[in-house]
Amino acid sequence: MTERSHGLFSGRTRHLARHHKPGKLTIGQLLKSFKPGDKVTIVQKGNFKDIPHPRYRGRVGVVVEKRGGSYVVDVKLTKKTTRTLVVPQRHLDKTSPSVAKKATA
Repeated sequence: MTERSHGLFSGRTRHLARHHKPGKLTIGQLLKSFKPGDKVTIVQKGNFKDIPHPRYRGRVGVVVEKRGGSYVVDVKLTKKTTRTLVVPQRHLDKTSPSVAKKATA
């Protein structure tokens, strides 16, 4: 008897930290800040329980506002659809201009 799937993304993040050792976050990574309008990339840091959903990994978004220790980010999914996410600061990286230009095109 085969076991049913429990969804498309089930089990994908279970061993995320085991396959690569992300190490501890440095002071610079903990103190980075973003301004509204900055372009950021969503990057999952594996040892934390508050990682964003895997479907948004590597997506480029625009910071809308700061909310506590997190940022509100608008991520464009298709030409007409955008999604608003609240992402903790440790899972965001500044986007280089060439990557941002490619993502918006």
